[in-house]
Amino acid sequence: MTTASRVPQPYQGGGGANLADILERVLDKGIIIAGDIRINLLDIELVTIKLRLIVASVDKAKEMGIDWWEDDPSLSSGARRKELARENAELRRRLDELEEPRTQGGTG
Repeated sequence: MTTASRVPQPYQGGGGANLADILERVLDKGIIIAGDIRINLLDIELVTIKLRLIVASVDKAKEMGIDWWEDDPSLSSGARRKELARENAELRRRLDELEEPRTQGGTG
């Protein structure tokens, strides 16, 4: 007569969730890891480092209101074009200010 064993089976590569399934779940739901590191010397705080890590899909991040990469010129071509257009407009304004005394002063 045999009885069912309640001892967990060792991990076998063929069964269970694979890495792609786990990654899909994490990206779908999102995961946040947060922590602070503080270095004190004689009750005097010398350094504080705040670490925040969010792992999520782009769609999930946008749902959470996180979209900073869209405005970062080093990460977004659209943001880069906006930054260049803004810089170009500023340079044109400054050039117009520099040329303005010449056109108003005449030959006088």
